[in-house]
Amino acid sequence: MRKILSTSLSTLVLLCASLAVTAPQAQAQTSTKKTTKKAAKKPAAKAAPAEVDDGEDEGTPDVKTAVSVDYKCELGNSLTLYTNAEDDKHIALRWGKTLHRLTRVPTTTGANRFENRKYGLLWIGIPAKGILLDSKTGHQLANECKSAAQEEMPAPAPVDPAHSL
Repeated sequence: MRKILSTSLSTLVLLCASLAVTAPQAQAQTSTKKTTKKAAKKPAAKAAPAEVDDGEDEGTPDVKTAVSVDYKCELGNSLTLYTNAEDDKHIALRWGKTLHRLTRVPTTTGANRFENRKYGLLWIGIPAKGILLDSKTGHQLANECKSAAQEEMPAPAPVDPAHSL
């Protein structure tokens, strides 16, 4: 009898615990549905003001005194970066036949991130490679972009799964 009572009590505790976990989720889903219905009945809100264009993405960059680095990427893509020692806040990027000016975006990771918001170009450079993204559509334009110097770097040693965390 004592064993049956203990088992019943354990089952009851587990049942209450599972209800305590699922009840807030069900309530959140219900309140989300109500919010969605209310939002649908409200008239459309005015569009948020567009980002202020400071003109930094405009114009053709002057690359006469810049140092250029050619990158070869996956799928036969290539691009050229132009840097100027006197201006570390901007780079020029030749993608296809067009030269774009990109502005540095601060990062906490140490990666070099440059963006041209007008055209939606985003260049992220790390010591091993670079990647060019279309920030408007979220698609990769070029990946595994490496300069000649990066191509010469030794490949990282493979990780042994038995010794990893």
